[in-house]
Amino acid sequence: MSTSRHPVALRLEQQVGSATKLLATVMALPLVDGIFPALVVAGVLGSATGVVETGILIFGGSATAAVILAEMDGSRREMATSVLLIGAVIIPVAAVEAALAPTLQGLLNLPVFERFAGLVILTIAAKTASSEVGEFLPSPGVIIGLGLVASFDPSGFAIETSTEYVVNGTAAAAVGVAFALSIALLSPHLRGRVDIDRFRFGSAVALGVLALPILLGPFDLMQTDAPIALAVLAVTTLFAYDPSADGEASAAGDDAPDDDAPTSDSPEADDGDATDAGEEPDAEAPSDPPLDAPPEGPSPIVDDDVAVLANGGDGRETDDDGADPFADDDSRAPWL
Repeated sequence: MSTSRHPVALRLEQQVGSATKLLATVMALPLVDGIFPALVVAGVLGSATGVVETGILIFGGSATAAVILAEMDGSRREMATSVLLIGAVIIPVAAVEAALAPTLQGLLNLPVFERFAGLVILTIAAKTASSEVGEFLPSPGVIIGLGLVASFDPSGFAIETSTEYVVNGTAAAAVGVAFALSIALLSPHLRGRVDIDRFRFGSAVALGVLALPILLGPFDLMQTDAPIALAVLAVTTLFAYDPSADGEASAAGDDAPDDDAPTSDSPEADDGDATDAGEEPDAEAPSDPPLDAPPEGPSPIVDDDVAVLANGGDGRETDDDGADPFADDDSRAPWL
């Protein structure tokens, strides 16, 4: 990617291609590989905190931010339109999957399946943090499939629906779309000021914190409604944001020409050139020195006879210290 080598987004970029398709794939991935239904069945969306954490970290997260900031081009309106179109598909699908969650619960042994749901979140966190580590880990779909096999229990099968699950699932998807929309609208300010790699590592830590209450449930550890994962994500955002860095807007402002300065095609520039051209000969024309001005440099050496004729018959006066070098010289030519 252009400014970030996000492992998840980079792998999908090689398969998908365009930035809009890449963003749609990243945001719809939890619905396709079964992560979102697993979290619904595991009861992660049972509170408002869980809804917000799932929306930001699962549907949004660092992969969504990396795609918008590093890959998507165009104006803010174009990017916002793309995000809203993707959200128009993701939100209804999330509502349908959430509606089927009670039926799925009747086919599973929930305590066993919840452990696999926690492992899925940890796997995503590891793949987000490091591509090298992610190569040795199975895909989230494989882990969820193993969890379905290990926890399958058809004895309690019944077709059920729950309005609470539908509302919470729809709200979680809407939170993810709102997160992506805010990134798209603020992208001119965030580009160059947000360290995407630092935000990626922080998001991986937040995902790990989100998985710990699920994995440690049998031990009655970290069973709290406090938004720990959101707190970690907030601290990560503060560390990843550098307001003193040169963003996209400031760089464009420095490269933009000055509106007040006249261009070469403007009438002001033509008048200025004509004026300078008219004044240049006068400025460079040499002026004759006044008649009574002393010579600026040493006069050329002339012989005495020429000097006498030039001074009107008067001999050349010499300084006391200086003597005529040719006074006693017998070798002087007679015509001098």
